Amino acid sequence: MSFPVFDLAAFEAARQDERHDMASDLDRICRDTGFLVLQGHGVDQSVIDAVWTAADAFFQQDLAQKQAVAPPYQGYPYGYLGPDAEALARSKGEETPPDLKESFNGGPLRVPVNASDEAMAFCYQPTLWPDLPGFRAAWEAYYAAMEALAARIMRAFALALKLPEDHFDRFIGDPISALRALHYPATVDVPLDRQQRAGAHTDYGSLTILLPQPGRQGLQVKQGDTWVDVPAPDGAFVINIGDLMARWTADRWVSTLHRVVAIPDQPARQSLAFFHQPDWDAEIVPLDGSDAYPPVRSGPYLMQKFQATGV
Repeated sequence: MSFPVFDLAAFEAARQDERHDMASDLDRICRDTGFLVLQGHGVDQSVIDAVWTAADAFFQQDLAQKQAVAPPYQGYPYGYLGPDAEALARSKGEETPPDLKESFNGGPLRVPVNASDEAMAFCYQPTLWPDLPGFRAAWEAYYAAMEALAARIMRAFALALKLPEDHFDRFIGDPISALRALHYPATVDVPLDRQQRAGAHTDYGSLTILLPQPGRQGLQVKQGDTWVDVPAPDGAFVINIGDLMARWTADRWVSTLHRVVAIPDQPARQSLAFFHQPDWDAEIVPLDGSDAYPPVRSGPYLMQKFQATGV
């Protein structure tokens, strides 16, 4: 397949007829593949460079230093997850060996004053910061940039769905998004049966903003019976639809199965994934008014999905 590309800056600057055509193209992409390369994102390169440097410094530490910010108990959503800690394919009901990866995870930068006890106990738990100079500042700057970019993408999504541009704004005033830095160590031995760097899964929320390491392959999407490589171009993000957006659109848009494949003799690979999630109490009901899915609250839905992937 020719991988779809969408230029957000061009869309935002377009006049009415051209914007309408671009919105139709975006709708088609989200119906056909649920994945696209995003150009014209406007995120400052210095912000990107700083978070790459911070993530690399974190993963270069020895295991004991990384384990200093490991979750304090099973189910805590943030901090360092080492090898053998997660099997993403289990969220789809497939029993597999643990994924060949490690990650650092952080949550929202702010807590709303009216946050419920349930939300406080899960998505508003504190991020566990490593003792690395400049790490937190670089991480928070990138998180803020991703939150702003996600809001712009959601406005483009609204127009693609023939809704008012601000339709989703009221659902994402206090999003419970998470940022994950991922490191896939070099593979030397043959992986175990059905073991991947990240097992086949769909993402949980409204959309994901992925920053792959430029030029490093491994991410694949399922198209029919075929696994298709996703490009990793310099200066662009990869965007994909999550399960919650598929529900929201009554499956007009697809949350596509994807994985990070493991084969012998692969070099190490890093990526950054921002998982955009509407407000904890946002009620997600099919936009077409159908009963294709029962209403769900964003936060409890996310929590249930998250808890299904642990090892």
